[in-house]
Amino acid sequence: MDKIVVLDFGSQYSHLICRRIREFSVYAELVPYDISYNELQKLNPTGIIFSGGPSSVYNSDAPIPEDKIFEMNLPLLGICYGHQLIVNKFGGKVKRANKEYGSSLLTIDNDKDLLNGVGESVRAWMSHGDEAEQIPEGFKVIGHTESAKAAAIASDEKSIYGIQFHPEVVHTEQGTEILKNFVLKVCGAKQDWTMEGFIDSAVEKISKIDGNVLCGVSGGIDSTVVALLIHKAIGDRLK
Repeated sequence: MDKIVVLDFGSQYSHLICRRIREFSVYAELVPYDISYNELQKLNPTGIIFSGGPSSVYNSDAPIPEDKIFEMNLPLLGICYGHQLIVNKFGGKVKRANKEYGSSLLTIDNDKDLLNGVGESVRAWMSHGDEAEQIPEGFKVIGHTESAKAAAIASDEKSIYGIQFHPEVVHTEQGTEILKNFVLKVCGAKQDWTMEGFIDSAVEKISKIDGNVLCGVSGGIDSTVVALLIHKAIGDRLK
């Protein structure tokens, strides 16, 4: 099964990226930004997405993934902070800017690959304090706004993209189409994931557990779903 792995850099929208991708029948998994290269390899991703986040790449405690992850030769999409990480990592410059929060008009400069089929311009949702001042050598601008001249960039040779806006939120027009372009066209992921299949697989794995299982439930959605899955798999052995 093809899988998109989303590295979480603290954005309030990180889970939403995975949800949007699953909605068009591709599995997406959210992992911490500091996942090791070896652990990420074990997940066997078809493509990688860096989420947004509240940090600046210039902060001393900025969340930065392991260097080898940038070199995995897999399609990579950086969103907001993830975009700035890509710019900084590959030799571009990120600058402090006036905080921008809200809708901006994104003009499409290159409608191939990532921005294919979204039109000449769309409203895009911004939520950032830094922005790309100079893009890395070997990259080109594929979209801009009035205030962000490199709101969307692409590598000339590799399947690496960065976007300053959030395609996962409903406020971005054609946002799902942009994610589809990355996942289906750039990554070539197959649309063969369903929630029903995921549940069946989880139940099968859990059913192989020996003995009883003690499960604490907080009353929240996550722990309740876990408890229901375990009960479906092992019945009264759940305590």
